[in-house]
Amino acid sequence: MILSKSARPKSLDSVLWYRGYCSQWGDGMATELTIGRLAKQVGVNVQTVRYYERRKLLPPTSRMPSGYRLYGNEALRRLQFIRNAQALGFTLREIAELLALRVASTARCGEVLEKARAKLVQVESKVDDLQALARALNSLIRACRVGRPTGHCPILMSLEDETQAGAKKGVAKG
Repeated sequence: MILSKSARPKSLDSVLWYRGYCSQWGDGMATELTIGRLAKQVGVNVQTVRYYERRKLLPPTSRMPSGYRLYGNEALRRLQFIRNAQALGFTLREIAELLALRVASTARCGEVLEKARAKLVQVESKVDDLQALARALNSLIRACRVGRPTGHCPILMSLEDETQAGAKKGVAKG
């Protein structure tokens, strides 16, 4: 597939564009992406990629003489791994642990399973907390009368009530 000149990115020189093009269409060549192409391919911001580098989630990359970072297929896979793990609710600390297990030759799937089960317990706890908050909000909504002045609004009064706030904090902390 050949793209017209107008479809090519104007900010990259032709060599970088070709490298990104090869990675996108997979012609079997070794691929290197600039940070912008890598970020775009995974759907994150360039600053996010740099942040992951600072957090040691992405290893250092090679650089062109001009200073541009270049990323290979492994960086692309790691960045996709990070995004997918975040979508499942894993924190960056937990993701670092999962990445370490991913490359450790002595690690076993059971270790990953333990981490996934622990995350599931946390998620289920958050779901319980959110359901309690939904019940509290539904109760307040049912108590509300549209025609009342705001000085008698049960929702506003509840938000000012110290015992209600404390109860809600307890639910949110779970």
